[in-house]
Amino acid sequence: MRTVDDVAPSRRYAIGLVVAGLVGVLAAATLLVEKVALLEDPDRILTCDINPVISCGSVMSTDQAEAFGFPNPLIGIVGFTVVLTLGVVLLAGAHLPRWVLGGLGLGTAFGVGFVHWLMFQSLYRIGALCPYCMAVWAVTIPLFVATVAMLVRTGTIRIRPPGLARLITDYQGVIVTVWALVVIGLVTRRFWSYWETLL
Repeated sequence: MRTVDDVAPSRRYAIGLVVAGLVGVLAAATLLVEKVALLEDPDRILTCDINPVISCGSVMSTDQAEAFGFPNPLIGIVGFTVVLTLGVVLLAGAHLPRWVLGGLGLGTAFGVGFVHWLMFQSLYRIGALCPYCMAVWAVTIPLFVATVAMLVRTGTIRIRPPGLARLITDYQGVIVTVWALVVIGLVTRRFWSYWETLL
């Protein structure tokens, strides 16, 4: 019979939550500061307006930047604060109930889905990239993969067939790497005409 310790998330996973939470909160908070600055002065050149492709201002001035009627960074600040808090709690030795772990799984699933919608909008509708947004992309994908693996390992969710479950738990690094390479490939292809001018 499994004990509570057998199904508890690992210390490594907890550290990952803390790191992802810190990066996500900092990126989202910076985006919010930049958004406020843009609202105060629509002509302001933001710190992340580097060139025609890497330009936060171009992204923040769109409807997609307020997908739910308020600035998207507010979602990031709340969500990543929860992630950071849960990571700290786990590192302190607390044992979280399965419903909390399940809620974390749902939250990261929403996060990765929302991030991919924003990626699509940035690449194919807005035509610009926001570096702070990309920092959020960079932590959300491994956070989601690690959380699914943790949920499988702790028995919070069950995936069939067993081979698929082992693939998820044993090859997280490979999954994240392939996923990241696909995203990088899409970004490179979408803006290749601009990247060529820099060569």
